[in-house]
Amino acid sequence: MSKQILVTGGAGFLGSHLCEKLLAQDHYVICADNFFTGNKDNILHLIKNSHFELIRHDVTFPLYVEVDEIYNLACPASPIHYQFDPVQTTKTSVHGAINLLGLAKRTKAKIFQASTSEVYGDPDVHPQTESYWGNVNPVGIRSCYDEGKRCAETLFFDYYRQNNIEIKVARIFNTYGPRMHLNDGRVVSNFIVQALRNEDITIYGNGQQTRSFCFVDDMVNAFLLLMATEPKFTGPVNLGNPIETDMLTLAEKIIQLTGSKAKIAFKPLPADDPKRRKPDITLAKQQLKWEPRVSLEEGLTKTIAYFEQIVG
Repeated sequence: MSKQILVTGGAGFLGSHLCEKLLAQDHYVICADNFFTGNKDNILHLIKNSHFELIRHDVTFPLYVEVDEIYNLACPASPIHYQFDPVQTTKTSVHGAINLLGLAKRTKAKIFQASTSEVYGDPDVHPQTESYWGNVNPVGIRSCYDEGKRCAETLFFDYYRQNNIEIKVARIFNTYGPRMHLNDGRVVSNFIVQALRNEDITIYGNGQQTRSFCFVDDMVNAFLLLMATEPKFTGPVNLGNPIETDMLTLAEKIIQLTGSKAKIAFKPLPADDPKRRKPDITLAKQQLKWEPRVSLEEGLTKTIAYFEQIVG
């Protein structure tokens, strides 16, 4: 049955892929974005679809629409963007959550929160399970994002307990793929762009810090499966790829796949940058019957093909 679905941050990297999938399932999609990091090019091919509506809107202000479901993906997710205006980043997470939960309460809509692995901070538990409370610096340069997302989770669960709102909370680990922002400062896009331009590939620290990379198609499929779970399953649930990759290996693989002449350059590690990041996805496997399918090499090949079209 077709639903009226709001996707905030719908012109962003993940949001645009989600809008596409929802339209393919014959739903009506309202895409709301303030275009701070979202890009109209990401959703240009959807504009002529009669089931798609685009609204320029900042979630720190209330939004009055009639919907059956809400996916809240609004918030810059890369350090270079969320540190540009840290106060606004916190407002986007906190005021945005309040406004959208208020909308869900009024319309009795099911609501999804795109939380993050950053709620675990620089973890001293490995791999990270949903029961781990994290090791987060509340006053550092990353705190606007980390603590904003933690507070948003608090609000979601308080609205759930106090107002009986149906919530789904996903903790998203590193995701990559076509439509990543060219200058978002995230490691996959950074490395690919530098490799395609035959520039030095910048590795911070000694290159042994790890991340777990999930291709965008796998991640969006997980969103849809989580939203379809029974009402009593709220999450939070880790969504990501449990295969760990260190930065040096990633750089070497991208150099190989691009045929680049780039060299590797080492720089000091930024403050509060996590040394290891790997999700325990046992809960996602149990509740969603989900795990990533796309290999790193296959995903990188598709992502490189996208960046080859836009890198000058």
